[in-house]
Amino acid sequence: MILGCHLSIAGGADKAIDLAEQLDNNALQIFSHNARSWKMGSLKDGEAERFIERRKNSSIEYVVIHTIYLINLGSPDSKIFPLSVKALQDEVKRAGELGIEHVNTHIGAHMSSGEAAGLKRVAQALEEVFASDEAGSAPDVKVLLEICSGGGTELGWRFEEFSVILDNLKAKSAKRVGVCLDTCHALCAGYAVHTAEGLDKTVKELDKMVGLDKLDLIHLNDSKHPLGSRKDRHEHIGKGFIGLDGFKRIVNHPALRDKPFILETPKDDDSSDPMNLAQARKLREL
Repeated sequence: MILGCHLSIAGGADKAIDLAEQLDNNALQIFSHNARSWKMGSLKDGEAERFIERRKNSSIEYVVIHTIYLINLGSPDSKIFPLSVKALQDEVKRAGELGIEHVNTHIGAHMSSGEAAGLKRVAQALEEVFASDEAGSAPDVKVLLEICSGGGTELGWRFEEFSVILDNLKAKSAKRVGVCLDTCHALCAGYAVHTAEGLDKTVKELDKMVGLDKLDLIHLNDSKHPLGSRKDRHEHIGKGFIGLDGFKRIVNHPALRDKPFILETPKDDDSSDPMNLAQARKLREL
């Protein structure tokens, strides 16, 4: 099972690997810098080399960078859109510097400009990202688009929207785009991942609209809100509306079990990550 959680890079990116190994994880998600700042500073001298070497000599099989929360690739705002494109370009470049394979991002919202226009801007943004020198310096890095819960004018809460984005990309760019399925977001968007029938239906629809080969990451989170609520509040594994039976099916589903699982469950205290990781491992069938 490829399993990990989101951890801090305080003291240097390589320190997150230390934390991951202390939790017996073989996967890791990090922010590359302050998640609420547009500005990305330079890496400290030797930081990239230390991270790459530390990872090479660790148990970590998978690493993903989660972008800052400010990015809105569907924004009609003449200031926010270019800032979002530049921020994603920088994240891709940073992933390349650290030898990290994936950058996961929330898509954003169309801000009442209309879904069609918003999705068109997302595709435009991705084309600009991949055409940039930053992305050109990291040709092996993929951008993962995360399903959202669908609140307000959010984009990316239905698989059809991912299909539209991919269809509007050049073939070369489309190869550098994948999908992240967040279990909390999917449930709240209306996908019944908490039931056996609903999970199978969700997987089949994802395969039909996007392709399971595009599913590169699963965020394993329970939900404080029920099916179709279109609200985004994560809960500890088994303590929300997905429940233990739901997660047992998810982590053992034939189409999902070999994907990387990253927990973004609440961090109430130092016991939260170990508790949720242990629960996920307990549910996994050998």
